[in-house]
Amino acid sequence: MNEKILARLPKASHATRFWWIRHARVPEVAHRMYGSLDVDSDTSDVPLFTGVAAKLPHDALWVTSPLKRTKQTAQALIDNGAKAADIIEDADIVEQNFGDYNGLTHEALFALRDDAYLGFWPLPPEEQAPNGESFSMLRHRVESFVDRMTAAHRGKDIVCVAHRGTILAALQMALDLPLRNSVSFDVGNVSLTRLTHHGDVPEGGPQWRVGDVSWLP
Repeated sequence: MNEKILARLPKASHATRFWWIRHARVPEVAHRMYGSLDVDSDTSDVPLFTGVAAKLPHDALWVTSPLKRTKQTAQALIDNGAKAADIIEDADIVEQNFGDYNGLTHEALFALRDDAYLGFWPLPPEEQAPNGESFSMLRHRVESFVDRMTAAHRGKDIVCVAHRGTILAALQMALDLPLRNSVSFDVGNVSLTRLTHHGDVPEGGPQWRVGDVSWLP
């Protein structure tokens, strides 16, 4: 490939690589809406954590949400071979706040609601939970986080240990999906989703490259 063609291609030095990981399972409240509640995760599956840790970059900035299940998951990955240059918390990547629905059993939620999104997400993306948030509000939080990270860490790797809703919002942004389709992805616990933001793509071209979605070893 000649130099003129190479000069037109996106460069690694202008790319910000996001390694999104969903937190580990939360068996104690698996039958309930736990959303933004601060609950413990189960990090006992050593082969799972070892397999995901082996895929992660070294010397990356790590970011968790303030909820302990993401911090527990990050620590389990590090205990099983992952390397972190630094670890910080960021409230913008916390799970959607389901307000009055937090703590409800799934049966109780289904008794309250009858809409087309049940089975995909607790409520339509534009609808705000009573005393909580909408998915659209979560998406704006995640956009703020991504914008800050791409501005401050261009050319770097960022491992983000977060939540299904957060990762769905990141995928919606990367693919410019209609909000109604934004909750269509399955995102497994401790799974890896890789999204790369290219800061040097000419106007009109795609700025995001999607690698893995919900990858598990």
